[in-house]
Amino acid sequence: MIPTPSAPISVEWAQYHRDAGRSGAGPTDPALSGPKNAWSIAVDADVYASPLIVAGHVLVATENNTVYSLDLFTGSTVWQRHLGDPVDASTLPCGNIGPITGITATPVADPASGRIYVVAFLKGYHHVLFALSLTDGSVVWRQDVDPTGSTPQVQQLRGALAIGSGLVYVPFGGLFGDCGVYRGYVVGVPLAGGQALAYRVPSSRGASIWSPQGPTIAADGSVYVVTGNAFGSGFGYSDSVLQLSPDLQSVRSYFAPSNWAALNGGDVDLGSTGAALLPSLDRVFVIGKEGVAYLLQAGKLGGIGGQLVSRRVCAGAWGGTAWLGATVFVPCIDGLYAVSLTASSIQVAWHTAHPTLAPPITAAGALWAIESQSATLYAFDPSTGKTVYSAKLGSANRYSTPAATEGFVVMPAGKSILAISVVG
Repeated sequence: MIPTPSAPISVEWAQYHRDAGRSGAGPTDPALSGPKNAWSIAVDADVYASPLIVAGHVLVATENNTVYSLDLFTGSTVWQRHLGDPVDASTLPCGNIGPITGITATPVADPASGRIYVVAFLKGYHHVLFALSLTDGSVVWRQDVDPTGSTPQVQQLRGALAIGSGLVYVPFGGLFGDCGVYRGYVVGVPLAGGQALAYRVPSSRGASIWSPQGPTIAADGSVYVVTGNAFGSGFGYSDSVLQLSPDLQSVRSYFAPSNWAALNGGDVDLGSTGAALLPSLDRVFVIGKEGVAYLLQAGKLGGIGGQLVSRRVCAGAWGGTAWLGATVFVPCIDGLYAVSLTASSIQVAWHTAHPTLAPPITAAGALWAIESQSATLYAFDPSTGKTVYSAKLGSANRYSTPAATEGFVVMPAGKSILAISVVG
């Protein structure tokens, strides 16, 4: 008897939450039915970045500056590439990743050119962007991306990379603990390498672009980023949503809450999540540590206090959002929230107390999220919030988020990668 061939994999998960709009929307088919563990594989260090899935391979980056390509169906290693010694975290003035810190930000893949782009933090305090072959992991080129005038020891790259307008965008923030003179930057490097472009938030200190979600790229090429709190007097685009031109040379529009100064003073970052672009509504949704959600006009963000509508949603949001249609799923410190939007309204559709601080995605007709504190994977009915599946992972790191393609949900689990088959 000739076995039935496996269905072809057509959905690529080439960047954080799948696409440039950070929707986190995976395939709906096959639907969740009797999920089971497909495989688990140990890697050489903690994984903070989201896995990627391209051409039937799972791409994983570790804090030891190692990138793996794993077979989606079996978990077997296709190739692995160590990019250099990571930084000994004890030599940094603050931070909450240890004992080593290397690749923290989610890489971005370009299936068209067959490359994956990843930034490694190398011993000697250099942030280096590598372009690797998706076929065999060979280094196509490498380039230092520390912005001119920055102090690499106190700049952390937690935010995911993004691709747009022929550039790889690399966001920079600070370390946990706000030590040293760090700033928010976005660096843009051509896909083939070469002269980098850069934007620096004008605050004298702070205003990190640190959310794990990283930049969100609009259809017109605009680069949307959200900044954190700053130190010192003046506004300086702290606690703001910025719409940057594709070449990073101008701010096309911006938004900041009217209480930006109080947010600065209280370390209540607006930029603890990224910007969710909702094309069906022509709106931008953002929510930060204060737990107040803002709905903004895309392309014309409104300046200080210029939101279309705002509403307190939760006790504070961290990580990366996901959206499906006009519903945004928000990872909060007091649980997971589904927020229903119109062009001029914000309503909480449902809330579940667990998981907390768990950036979600949708796939197989379910909403998936990982609670790092309890190392538990949850799946919910996205329309009601009813739990449809849960499983212990053994370990998980802060802001862990899954990836998905047809038939599989893949996730980091501490120093391992785990794949769930959505159909038993």
